[in-house]
Amino acid sequence: MVMIRRRSWFKLPLIFGLLMLVLSGCSDIDTLSTLKPAGPDAKEQLNMMYLSLGIMVIVVAIVFAIFTYVLLKYRRKPGQTEIPKQVEGNHKLEIIWTVIPIILLAILAVPTVSSIFNLAEKPAEGEDVINIRVTGHQYWWEFEYTDLDIRTSQDLYIPVGKEVQLELTSDDVIHAFWVPSLAGKQDATPGKITPLRIEAERAGTFQGKCAELCGASHALMDFNVVATEEGEFDEWVANMQNPESEPQTELAEQGKELFSQSCMGCHAVRGTDFKTEGMSAPDLTGFGERSSIAGVLDHDEEALKEWLEDPEAVKPETIMPGFDHFTDEQMDAMSEYLLNLK
Repeated sequence: MVMIRRRSWFKLPLIFGLLMLVLSGCSDIDTLSTLKPAGPDAKEQLNMMYLSLGIMVIVVAIVFAIFTYVLLKYRRKPGQTEIPKQVEGNHKLEIIWTVIPIILLAILAVPTVSSIFNLAEKPAEGEDVINIRVTGHQYWWEFEYTDLDIRTSQDLYIPVGKEVQLELTSDDVIHAFWVPSLAGKQDATPGKITPLRIEAERAGTFQGKCAELCGASHALMDFNVVATEEGEFDEWVANMQNPESEPQTELAEQGKELFSQSCMGCHAVRGTDFKTEGMSAPDLTGFGERSSIAGVLDHDEEALKEWLEDPEAVKPETIMPGFDHFTDEQMDAMSEYLLNLK
């Protein structure tokens, strides 16, 4: 009885491990997966994964088939005492198991090298592309549309079917920009510009993450790529270039006053009469139209107040100070102002 119990306890970690392995492949998020590409570059990378996986499956199948054949054919038979014939030094076999891996590596290497050069190819001079400077900060992303005079954060808007050329860099430590559905990950390094091309073939919101351990809130450094039809993208550009940042209610007017006293040293909001423009924190122009708060919270009043009261509780080590000293009325006014920035 004791032995049976011991065996059961031995099996539990194995069953639990297998269960975790199976469940790790389950997810209802179809915008954060390399297996569900939404752009030509992501599809090319997925094809490379299929090719390498196919080669590995063939190799494993052949090895196990040979292993099973040898195990059965040359197993020790009843009454057998002599050692079977040995095959060391068989030139034919040596050549076969040397040449086959070389052929398999060549099959994998040729399309891999071709794909590397293709993905690194920059657009030709004068080609119609969207150029965006992407800067990683602890723990948020800044997007500057260099040809459109737009600076924003967390939500990266792009038009469907149009090539977007990114220039990645960092303001502090090394980050890595990664939108699995659109392209592979690429490092964002301080003092260095690294190009990355992305393109979306369909409209949608695709999740992005920082893929380089960069600090306590690395896992919370999320952002979204919002791919829209070209007409809708042009409308977004027009709104960002001529934003509606003036408060429309008395409560929002109070919020604007609070914002100018407490936030303008770091943040910027264009389209109003603020005399300063902070550059060390996200540009909040059009904040009311964003899809999330701080990249990880829902975009609503409750989440905004949670963030304003104690940012450290949401993102450890963030430089954003808390405003828990605000009264409920002041918090209502600040939320009213920010959520109505269009």
